[in-house]
Amino acid sequence: MKAWSYLLLLFIMITSCSGNSSSQNLTWYNNATISNIMEDPDKPNEVVRVAIGISAQVFYLSKKSPEYKSLMEKATQSFKKGKTYNIGIENKTNIIKEIKEIK
Repeated sequence: MKAWSYLLLLFIMITSCSGNSSSQNLTWYNNATISNIMEDPDKPNEVVRVAIGISAQVFYLSKKSPEYKSLMEKATQSFKKGKTYNIGIENKTNIIKEIKEIK
């Protein structure tokens, strides 16, 4: 019986720690608004520059990402209509990986 208890405990620990690892690699900007979107002059076929907030921190949307169309649509809504989102930026690359609706 003790062995089953230890196995159950081990299973619970493993499953609780094995969440979405990609979200752990993101820095989140909550309630953020896009202040500018422009083509990157250095890499026009690869990325789009996106400025977030009044201080205009520059991040990038990868044109090669499978989520590019969806992310660009949300970024454009934020830029043109002032809509706020929670924006996830990949650490060390400054690439926007997620744009989530605020609940």
